[in-house]
Amino acid sequence: MTASLQIVLVTCPADRAEGLARSLVEARVAACVNVLPGIVSVYRWQEAVQRDEEALLLVKAPSEGFEALRQAVLARHPYELPEIVAVNPDAVHPPYLDWILASCR
Repeated sequence: MTASLQIVLVTCPADRAEGLARSLVEARVAACVNVLPGIVSVYRWQEAVQRDEEALLLVKAPSEGFEALRQAVLARHPYELPEIVAVNPDAVHPPYLDWILASCR
């Protein structure tokens, strides 16, 4: 299997975003996490439409490590049902992929 990159989208309360990002990098399940503040999420939860101000985490990690990353998010995330969505890019700058892989060893 060829090593590849995944970008995992995780939303969370803005006041918890940087701490969650740091913990994922410290645990080596992510090489880099961008925190995008000011996200407004509108969604249905428990039969009601909800609106929350959140932060979006763009988590860069090896695709092969998704399960470890998912478990790390679940262990640290305050929501009952956190968003954890992996996107696998078709192409990645090879030196950047090498850095991602080395950062998560």
